[in-house]
Amino acid sequence: MSTVHVLGTGAIPFRKYPEKTLAEIGWPALREAMLEAGVRADDINAVYCGTALGGMLAGQRVAKALGISGMAIVNVENACSSSSSALAQAWMAVKSGACDIVAVIGVEKLTKFGGGTLPLEREDWEVNQGMVMPALYAMRAKRYMHEFGLTEAQLAQVSVKAHDHGALNPNAQIQKRVTLEEVMASRMVAEPFTLWHCCPTGDGAAALIIGSEKAARKFGKGRVRIAASEVTSGKYTNGYRDMTFPELTVRGAHEAYEMAGIGASDIDVAEIHDAFTIAELMYYEAFGLCERGGAYDLLASGATSLGGRVPVNPSGGLLSRGHPVGATGAVQAVEIVRQLEGRAGKHQVEGAKVGLTHATGGGIAGFDHGACSIHVFTL
Repeated sequence: MSTVHVLGTGAIPFRKYPEKTLAEIGWPALREAMLEAGVRADDINAVYCGTALGGMLAGQRVAKALGISGMAIVNVENACSSSSSALAQAWMAVKSGACDIVAVIGVEKLTKFGGGTLPLEREDWEVNQGMVMPALYAMRAKRYMHEFGLTEAQLAQVSVKAHDHGALNPNAQIQKRVTLEEVMASRMVAEPFTLWHCCPTGDGAAALIIGSEKAARKFGKGRVRIAASEVTSGKYTNGYRDMTFPELTVRGAHEAYEMAGIGASDIDVAEIHDAFTIAELMYYEAFGLCERGGAYDLLASGATSLGGRVPVNPSGGLLSRGHPVGATGAVQAVEIVRQLEGRAGKHQVEGAKVGLTHATGGGIAGFDHGACSIHVFTL
């Protein structure tokens, strides 16, 4: 089986583009990835497009703008894990030898909804009772605070770090530093979350061209290799769920580490799913970066900030870079590839050789999360 290499990456600035269509948002990112890779439309064997709310045939709508058609174009919906799940399918196509060169697109246009929380399926009984995502994560935060003594001020420091990083990223939706006082004084969304504890919605797109070892040699690209690609789903239960323990991510992390032949201590940089501040702390623990209950101490030590031992979300993460749902997994991968290649600009992590991405998809009763996709990238 072939090793899988990233030949090119592309991303547009995450913003609000109310005047643009989904295809108009998506094709510039794909074009950038193709130009980086040096590939043409007829070099691409298949296209995998991740979008949660983009409508039918999103991949075809984006790809046709660049003359890409006639091959397999597969659209993947897996909530916030959509484009990372698309990447996993593309990885498998290359790894198995079925394809030499595959395009991956993540694209979403949330401004079409006019604001507010993400629309979830009303047939789900928890959703029908008002369990929108800020409420779900707020419950997790309150329980974590009760179990481990985390204070509101300590939780707010996650947002301060995220926006410190995002202010250095020209593609971030919010490029503004915030103080602890500003975070705590902003308007309440779902206790204990004020506005700055929550990721912004918006529009965005990212893309990757991945290929086999043969393709990497042919095009002289692909220093970065995808060493592990993992997708799993939550385990359904209609009973008690430990709100402080993201079982799905813990299990997925173990499988990804085993596939890549690494451990938590080998990670140099990570992009994880910080849709709300509590998520970043819980995922520190899930990935084995610290012991349970030790997440705030890790944050306060500076280990997860730029210049620290294992910078987490140097792009600003979902909290600052933004979270156009279907584009998130792909842009995380773009960020990590560029970090390992040493071209992340002002938010570069020096000397990074192993990077990790993580996107979860939730919003369904009885699951920790409905989906989770984790990738490990190495030089």
